[in-house]
Amino acid sequence: MTDATPAHVRHRASTESGGKKRDLSYPAPPNPLVVPVYDNHTHLEIADGVGDPGADGGPLDYREHLDRASAVGIRGVVQVGTDLETSRWSAEIAAREPRVLAAVALHPNEAPRLAAEGALDAALAEIDELAARPRVRAVGETGLDFFRTGPEGRDAQLESFRAHIEIAKRHDLALQIHDRDAHDDVVDLLLEVGAPERTVFHCFSGGPELAGILAENGWYASFSGTVTFSNAQPLRDALVQLPRHLLLVETDAPYLTPVPYRGRPNAPYLVPFTLRSMAETIGTDVSMLAAQISSNTELVYGTWDSEPVTVDA
Repeated sequence: MTDATPAHVRHRASTESGGKKRDLSYPAPPNPLVVPVYDNHTHLEIADGVGDPGADGGPLDYREHLDRASAVGIRGVVQVGTDLETSRWSAEIAAREPRVLAAVALHPNEAPRLAAEGALDAALAEIDELAARPRVRAVGETGLDFFRTGPEGRDAQLESFRAHIEIAKRHDLALQIHDRDAHDDVVDLLLEVGAPERTVFHCFSGGPELAGILAENGWYASFSGTVTFSNAQPLRDALVQLPRHLLLVETDAPYLTPVPYRGRPNAPYLVPFTLRSMAETIGTDVSMLAAQISSNTELVYGTWDSEPVTVDA
């Protein structure tokens, strides 16, 4: 294995948007946090390919992202796979990098394609094998996405989601859920088959009603930069309602960059913007919220301090 990012997952953001040139440089770093936290969900294999002026005009690799994050109080990240290649990459990077834990899965939009090719069962079997690696601490992102997948793909998504839930329970791992336009179906399936002990709604996108369901079942809500958007009042209402012991924070980098840099590339070092916005919404001290979320994150995934495996480049 090399440190090269898989070519097919490199993010190719357009430099044009509505006839205007888009700024694809990374924002300046925020003031460091006094109490550190973790980025509960990031895609460094994609962020690695986002253009950044940098010293040499090239993209940042995952180590530079982690260095920038460490400098502002981000203790570590959960690097998340979305298909076989990115799941392998995530597990391999976690094995060598002490600031990274991994999550492995097939994104729900992958399931219909794999099912049509007759390859879903084999892909799920490999995810099961990757889930056994010691620094893989979650199965995700899995779930349901009815925004991009029509009715013809729903059976495959449901089959894949069920299988991922069973993999998480078999290996005693956390479950990271992708839920887009599918709140009721996601909740119904979790209640039907039984959710893993540690279940996380990645990039929480519901309102107070879904927040109430999470609180009732002890499921975690992970908030991304979307909670800072001006049109996201239902998210902020849900945040206020949720018990603080169920809160996590994430970037979903390179997407969902928080205000004031919405539209530019996201990265783990930008977590402080989201965390400070969350603290303001709740009406609490930033350091108190950081301490709570750091504790929550370690309860979900364990600690980052186990020794990585030495792997020759």
